[in-house]
Amino acid sequence: MNFRIRSCSRWLVAAALGSVLGAAAAQPVAPLQNVVTLSASAVTELNMDWLTVVFSTTREGADAAAVQGQLRQALEAALAEARKVAKPGQLEVQTGAFSLNPRYAPKGGITGWQGSTELVVQGRDTLAISLLTGRVATLSIARVGFSLSREAREKVEAEVAAEAIARFRANADRVSKHFGFAGYTVREVQLSSDGGRGIVQPVMRAQSLRVSADDALPVEAGKATVSATVSGSVQMK
Repeated sequence: MNFRIRSCSRWLVAAALGSVLGAAAAQPVAPLQNVVTLSASAVTELNMDWLTVVFSTTREGADAAAVQGQLRQALEAALAEARKVAKPGQLEVQTGAFSLNPRYAPKGGITGWQGSTELVVQGRDTLAISLLTGRVATLSIARVGFSLSREAREKVEAEVAAEAIARFRANADRVSKHFGFAGYTVREVQLSSDGGRGIVQPVMRAQSLRVSADDALPVEAGKATVSATVSGSVQMK
């Protein structure tokens, strides 16, 4: 008998709680008042300091192993030359894409093999990289591009973000006062930044570019922009 009483009591409590929650859910949500959405941006421009040169070559033949061996020899020779002047942060060397694919006859069947390999040289020492392009004889220049180094980008990102935040706060204060409010509080805010990532451009020639050993590849860095944007809403009060 006592068990039935306790079960009934629990059911009544659950029903009452459900009624309260249902009533709360049925109440219309009051619209936001005195809330304004704002955004502010800041941008800076600086010289790109990171040069990337991509070397590549292709080989083809009837035998896959022979083509692969030719590509390996060309890459090893280029690597040996680049490693002579490699220096962390100034001139860095890494291998790039390596591929070997069959060629097919119109009616089917493999008629030969074609492959390619890449070597990527990048860093801040643009003169050393430019001179190296004339000493790499087994690969040709496929793509060249400038960008901002990670260190240069991170150095200015904090400054640009701080400027964007200051502009957001100034806008919020000015708008609040224009509407007759004494101040504001931040409801939500988002901060994003972008810039400084250059594009490694292809060499626009019928064949990949070759530079003689006596010449350096002419390059010009150009400029990059780093920007930050702050957006969000504030409660005027």
